[in-house]
Amino acid sequence: MTFTPSLTFAFEIRAEVAEPLHIGHGDGERTEFTPITGGSVHGPRLQGTVLAGGGDWSSTRGEICGLEARYLIRADDGAVIDIVNRGYFHAGGDSGDQYDGTLKVAEAGYYFRTSPVFRTDAPAHRWLAETVFVGLAREEDGDIVIRIYSVG
Repeated sequence: MTFTPSLTFAFEIRAEVAEPLHIGHGDGERTEFTPITGGSVHGPRLQGTVLAGGGDWSSTRGEICGLEARYLIRADDGAVIDIVNRGYFHAGGDSGDQYDGTLKVAEAGYYFRTSPVFRTDAPAHRWLAETVFVGLAREEDGDIVIRIYSVG
């Protein structure tokens, strides 16, 4: 028996977003809300659309941006799936790049990872609520693209 996890690509979420709304500043922290306006889900395990109405709350302290997005997916079979996706975005790697305070930066040299949790009672999609996932994210053409992998 091995204790090394494996990752299997499940699907990709492409979330369309509006301009961030500034909420406030607190003791060295900037808080914003980014509305999610739609999008798509494509992959070997799930196909569907991202429903408008969700959003991402972010809190930035220094160069570390903590993210918490909550939104709904409608699978191609009509099932509605709730997702809460928490993660972090910050400069990293050996590129020497510095975080510029936005998500609109080059992918190289940045750490943009999430830990999505799904809820649904749809029998065909119950596996989502019973599996641990990690997401590797990037900004692309104004959308947030997250490749979702199941942890085995």
